[in-house]
Amino acid sequence: MRRPFALLAGALLVGALAAPASAADDDADGGDKSFTIEDPRITESSGLAASRQHPGVYWTHNDSDDGPYLYAVDSSTGKTVARLTLTGIGTPRDVEAISIGPGNRIYVGDIGDNLGGTWPYVWIYELPEPKELKNATVRATQYVVTYSDGPRDAESLLVHPKTGRVYIIDKKEDGGHLYEAPAKLSASGKNVFRPVAPIELWATDAALSPDGERLAVRGYFGGIDYDWNGGVPKRLGRLDVPLQRQGESVTFSADGSKLMYGTEGAGSEVRAEDAPGDEEAKSPSGGGSSAGSDEGGDGDAGMSGSVKVGAVAVAAVFLALFGLGRLRRRR
Repeated sequence: MRRPFALLAGALLVGALAAPASAADDDADGGDKSFTIEDPRITESSGLAASRQHPGVYWTHNDSDDGPYLYAVDSSTGKTVARLTLTGIGTPRDVEAISIGPGNRIYVGDIGDNLGGTWPYVWIYELPEPKELKNATVRATQYVVTYSDGPRDAESLLVHPKTGRVYIIDKKEDGGHLYEAPAKLSASGKNVFRPVAPIELWATDAALSPDGERLAVRGYFGGIDYDWNGGVPKRLGRLDVPLQRQGESVTFSADGSKLMYGTEGAGSEVRAEDAPGDEEAKSPSGGGSSAGSDEGGDGDAGMSGSVKVGAVAVAAVFLALFGLGRLRRRR
């Protein structure tokens, strides 16, 4: 996926400046722990979904140029325990997201658009999650997706765990929208997604909690916690998003106690952070509006204190090297 110039330059410095995973991340009670994806075939992990029927297993996929493959990664070892080859679909173009819906159905979002929103349609693939984890070929159903207000780039796909309804969040620097699918997807015609609510973030991924009550949306450097509110999300507060090389994915752990944040790159780490709770949502600092930036309205929103220093350093070094004149908006 094409990235903004500033982000690419900053990413070169993140490895040296980002704080390591804390002991609290690795030893916290409940949920899953941070882990590193060991499979050398996974170099552009762009989506992440926690398996419900295989505890501790996470499904992921490469961004593009890989083929119709899904990988099941065991979070206790970081090793791939199954690779699925999808049949019954065309050639994947820009796979950006993955989600698991009711009945352990996997939904894959081939919804990215490297040309900034020019594809006349994109695709969603649906398949059953295998009961046994092993390399297999699985037939998927392909759905053609269009938007009521024209083509757009997107990297976030959601499936409500109770209703099975599918949603997409488009990716816009100044904030996008939550798009709702028809109540039931059709494999024989176009599925028109319609905007139903604004999202105050340059979204690279999003996830619904296992109970369907909370929506987590992440960007490159921050994130927002929403009350699902019947499909019209209401902002609750910020997410504690770790600074990563290229923050691409997020999912709730199967028990809902953790948010798992993924990034692209070979040997990429998936970071576990506590999922926000009701008490945090009710705190005075939890609400407020966003300026529509990646940080949810504040320059350091969604970052822990130890990471803010690294973020500031990245910005300072970048400006010193390239000058303010080179820092331009994405086209």
